[in-house]
Amino acid sequence: MNRRKSNYPLQPPRERGTWRAFALALLMHVLLGLFLYHGIHWQNSTPAGAEAELWTETPQQPAPRPAPPPPARVAPVPPVDQEQADIALQEKKRKEQEAARAAQLAEQQRQQQLAAQEAEAKRQRQLAQQQAELAAQKAAADKLKQQQQAEKLKQQQLAEQQKKLEEQKLEQQKQEQLKQQQLAEQKKAEAEKAAKAKAEQLAKQKQLDQERRTRLAQLQGLAGESETGNGLAKSGNGTGSGGTATSPGYADKVRRRVRPNIVWAGDTQGLETVIAVRCSPTGTLLSASVQRGSGNPQWDEAALRAVQKSDPMPLDDNGRTPASFTITMRPAG
Repeated sequence: MNRRKSNYPLQPPRERGTWRAFALALLMHVLLGLFLYHGIHWQNSTPAGAEAELWTETPQQPAPRPAPPPPARVAPVPPVDQEQADIALQEKKRKEQEAARAAQLAEQQRQQQLAAQEAEAKRQRQLAQQQAELAAQKAAADKLKQQQQAEKLKQQQLAEQQKKLEEQKLEQQKQEQLKQQQLAEQKKAEAEKAAKAKAEQLAKQKQLDQERRTRLAQLQGLAGESETGNGLAKSGNGTGSGGTATSPGYADKVRRRVRPNIVWAGDTQGLETVIAVRCSPTGTLLSASVQRGSGNPQWDEAALRAVQKSDPMPLDDNGRTPASFTITMRPAG
């Protein structure tokens, strides 16, 4: 606003009653003009003359030429009062100044209106630009929101696909584990079946060996080579041997032969198993059986296997192995 005012020079304050004085002056000028016009027109007018006709008898003579009319008299211009002329001139100058001032004021008002219109147009342009920027920002925000929603939906779809793939993978792993379990069970069943068949075969072989040894013993008894003994010698560390026809150190020989073959990792307290053994004079093991169990079938089996792995049995001091004897087995503890 200060910039707009600085474009115009300073003007005197507006007087009160200017338009009223202007109207009165204009009315006086109009009346003065009418007065001057009628005064000049009245002075220039020629007074009308009276006319009369006279009839007389005159000789006929050529008519005389009419005399030319007298020249019109120009009415002199009445003298104008110099003071009134000065007043009129001053009034005219004042009116011209007021008209110029009014024109300047109108121009200022027009310039102000133009400036106001320009400012309003500029404000409208700025407002439209701001609205356009807001609309663009809103459109960008909406587009970003849509992109975020699309990205979120895509992430959800990817997560669901990943979840389905993981579920399928877990299902495949379960099926693979089930298949492996079935294969393991099948292998186990086959192994159990093979072990059972092997055990039956071993049992049959043992039975055949027993029968063979029995026949061999019978043959040896008939030949007079059989020796019997029912002695029972006990020793620590899980082995013992005895017989009435054995030397005092034979039990230690049997213990040293059987002890390395004992394989047992279970409980050792209160376990004692008596194994009945039949051998040939050369030490070949003819038969071995549990004569008195310990109450623990696993330990009884381990003791029997240790005796069977000790084939052949050691020879006695006389160079022969006793035909029969018992071995008391205890876990080393």
